[in-house]
Amino acid sequence: MAKSKSTNPGSGATDQRILGAALESFGIKGYDQTSLDSLASSLGLTKQSILYWFSSKDELLAATIDMGARQLTEALQYQLSLPTEGWDRVEAVVKVIFRLAARRPELIGLVREVTRLGPPATTRMAEALEPLLKRASGFFELEMAAGRMRRHEPKLLLMTAYSAVTGMASDVEVLKALGEQQDARSFVRRRNELLRLLRDALVSERLEDR
Repeated sequence: MAKSKSTNPGSGATDQRILGAALESFGIKGYDQTSLDSLASSLGLTKQSILYWFSSKDELLAATIDMGARQLTEALQYQLSLPTEGWDRVEAVVKVIFRLAARRPELIGLVREVTRLGPPATTRMAEALEPLLKRASGFFELEMAAGRMRRHEPKLLLMTAYSAVTGMASDVEVLKALGEQQDARSFVRRRNELLRLLRDALVSERLEDR
């Protein structure tokens, strides 16, 4: 995908407005259900104005992925910098992601939509999140080596946890099909149930007694 004008120094606010609208639409409606015409209409722009900044819908998606990955990393960065270890850190990060799903559903929705789209979108997202994923993988390696968590393959553990967290936090259609209510009480219950499942998988009674 080509580099957009929005990556150049001195670009104005219009490109950021376009990216913000694209993030919301891709993350909530989906890539296929989003058209440049509808984006332009929602912004009070013309389609040609969008194409001035981003030469195609695919290029707009690429720039949106970069922005979404950056915002997700920034949202998790503070929590990851705290001197917590073991289960406490895992629990804190899961809670941050659930809060993001409540406050910024389009951001978690974008991650889920990119996964559905496959390459090259997933490749770009993976590359953008690679530093974060390496940090998380390294954290699990250290915790397992220290005996604070059960031994698992870190990358597979991350993939499983990622799928569970994003699904439980933001997959509205699946949750509706399962009869889940979309209210605060149901949201908190799902979060707590997921935390319980993850804790059972990661921390044994023997480790808790240490």
